Amino acid sequence: MTITIDEQVATLMQGTEYGDPKLQAAMQTELRERLVLAEKEGRKLRVYAGFDPRTTDLHLGHTIPMRKLRQFQDLGHDVIFLIGTYTSLIGDPSDKDKLRPQLTAQDVEANARTYAEQAFRVLDKDKTEVRYNAEWLSKVDFAQLITFASNFTVQQFLTRENFRERWDKNDPIYLHETFYSIMQAYDAYMLEADVQVGGTDQLFNILTAGRKLMTALGAKPNIGVIMDILPGTDGEIKMSKSLGNHIPLNSDANDMYGKVMSVPDKAMGLYMRLVTRWTAGEIAAKERALADGSLHPRDAKAAIAAEITGIFYGVEAAQAAAENFTRVFQQGSTPEEMPEYRLAAGQSVLDVLLAAGLAASKSEARRLIEQKGVKLDGEVLADAGQPFPGAGVLQVGKRRFVNVVA
Repeated sequence: MTITIDEQVATLMQGTEYGDPKLQAAMQTELRERLVLAEKEGRKLRVYAGFDPRTTDLHLGHTIPMRKLRQFQDLGHDVIFLIGTYTSLIGDPSDKDKLRPQLTAQDVEANARTYAEQAFRVLDKDKTEVRYNAEWLSKVDFAQLITFASNFTVQQFLTRENFRERWDKNDPIYLHETFYSIMQAYDAYMLEADVQVGGTDQLFNILTAGRKLMTALGAKPNIGVIMDILPGTDGEIKMSKSLGNHIPLNSDANDMYGKVMSVPDKAMGLYMRLVTRWTAGEIAAKERALADGSLHPRDAKAAIAAEITGIFYGVEAAQAAAENFTRVFQQGSTPEEMPEYRLAAGQSVLDVLLAAGLAASKSEARRLIEQKGVKLDGEVLADAGQPFPGAGVLQVGKRRFVNVVA
């Protein structure tokens, strides 16, 4: 089936947010023009997104630009997955109100391997070009950096909200932090990118620094496809592990399905636009059905949960997770199948949570216990240090169960 330029634009602009309708319209117009030109020239667009591997613990929010890259792939365009092995050494200050800690090259290398592995749960590995920006950034000399920096003013950096807040509070803004935007802009130039995908926290880096430096270096400026931010399971605040409102990738199908089902109804539109594989037309049809009452919000959310879980764990696992959710939460029973953990002598409640993989860290385990989210055969376990009582069904939160055997 042939997809028209207008249909491509509708799908590719789905879920974008620029904070300014005029800017959004301008980027949409440029994208259409670039698609038309590429079609005439018989070529594909070069599209990339950069990912700084500053952690190994990825969650659903991290996959938003990956999902957009996949849409470009499905439409036949060339996609580059850029791993920021050099930019990670500084750390992007875009969404932070304080200095990011700097990583070592060893940290970055280890995290990069995890990023690539998880990215291919979304992207088509055979159609993805993986690049590392240390390839060119490590070769930039001081004279080049001066030339690049001459295109920007200090005032431009101080218009950024996070820098302005730190300035107003008399908190330090370190000079090396301003280099990040310049480095990212040079990435776009070196990749000869037509399009760069990023979140709203990347507006300055992509639409100011990137386009300005590319123009200064004699290249056609790339088009910014700026993605909205995915809220966490509270439906309000940006998904974050530190806030406990995240949906981790490396968990299991039951956990992902259940957590998507816990998201408030008001966030369903964003989840459809940002995380699913559905087209703009399919989403519009679902929203019309919700509006006229022919589709119940619960059923809509179940479809979203199944779609998202299917992306990461496969259709069969998503179907099993849906059945398990119905059995556990609508019928009030425990799962028919669950992982088994053999209790060792002398283990505390905290020890078991960590060893059974029910908590990623001691602090997370203690938080779960303090929130009365840990139960054994329905009884709350309130003391992290107490000896584990014995065999039984260990439940953490609403969705995770382990059969503990002595």
